[in-house]
Amino acid sequence: MVLFTTSALVVIAGITLSNVFSFPHLKSVNQNTAEHLPLVSVMIPARNEAQVISQTIEHLLAQDYRNFELILLDDNSSDGTGEIARQTAQNDNRFTVMQGKSLPPRWMGKNWACHQLAGVACGDIFLFTDADVRWETGALTALVADIQRTDADLYTIWPTQITQTWAERLVVPLMAVVVIGYLPVIGTHHTPLSVFAAANGQCMAWRRDAYDIVGGHAAVYDNVLEDVTLARIVKQRGLKLRMADGNRLIGCRMYHNWPSVRNGYAKNILAGYGGHISLLLLATLFHWVIFLFPWIWLVFRDLIPNSGGWPWLPILLILFGLLIRAVSASFTHQRVLDALFMPISVLLMTVIAFQSMYWHLRFGGPQWKGRTISKKPTQVIES
Repeated sequence: MVLFTTSALVVIAGITLSNVFSFPHLKSVNQNTAEHLPLVSVMIPARNEAQVISQTIEHLLAQDYRNFELILLDDNSSDGTGEIARQTAQNDNRFTVMQGKSLPPRWMGKNWACHQLAGVACGDIFLFTDADVRWETGALTALVADIQRTDADLYTIWPTQITQTWAERLVVPLMAVVVIGYLPVIGTHHTPLSVFAAANGQCMAWRRDAYDIVGGHAAVYDNVLEDVTLARIVKQRGLKLRMADGNRLIGCRMYHNWPSVRNGYAKNILAGYGGHISLLLLATLFHWVIFLFPWIWLVFRDLIPNSGGWPWLPILLILFGLLIRAVSASFTHQRVLDALFMPISVLLMTVIAFQSMYWHLRFGGPQWKGRTISKKPTQVIES
């Protein structure tokens, strides 16, 4: 187990170091440097987002990019999301609210909303962004300039995650550990292998023709991990996938307390392992071995034969794990000192994994915004 833990940490550390030097950051640019200003259709699927939608609309309409339309789909909200958005826009002619149609059988809610949005968008670039994503003034200009510079067909941003409560601080930054520590961006950008494909549904920008080539959201209509699946299709079709860190220009506060953190991650985590409980259990055990085992070894070393004396090896493994967490936090503008709580973070992720498995066995799928997503990806049950 010691050899396995050491080897795993060395590999993760190597990928982390590689990404620190090669993973792009979104950077502010002068709008005048752009070759031209393509029309961008900024599209927001929104369901019961009254708490955040006003700020989101304000920030998007304040962009310094001069050629965009903003379309919000009100997905049958019960909290006045659409009306709040209209009031915030104050008749700005760049902004439109459309009422979402009823969810058809077998479709996932977000995929259906994005499909409807794409059907009315007029832009050369389709930009899908979530209702809780916050755009600083020059963010859209920077994004378009990078699409033009890289000639990307799909350009995805990993927003800077805003975390305030302890639940957010201990769990949300683990997404950066996975992206920076497990996904070599060199493979994502420079190989055709779909195993390196990834994307973040919080911010996905498409060249319109590329979106049509992959089949749009209709191609993933029943998939809860539509962002990653679309990225894989991009690779399979020989199109160009590019990604970047949001670098505080694009940020997001996904959750606000432990229940929302737990349920939000439990919604997707099992699907990330193909819906196989056995694989999720193996992944949970893997993270226990590399991030918790060294701590257990250090505390109980006197009970383990031939492991007494100066505990240099478990301490070294602990520091290795903490360093990986700290580097990913620094790279993505999170609190570096929160890395010290990595064992607690792993335990909380274990709770999330078991929440997902409980939903799968008890209800047939995760519970989300009044909908049960079936474990068989061919049915969505309204509730």
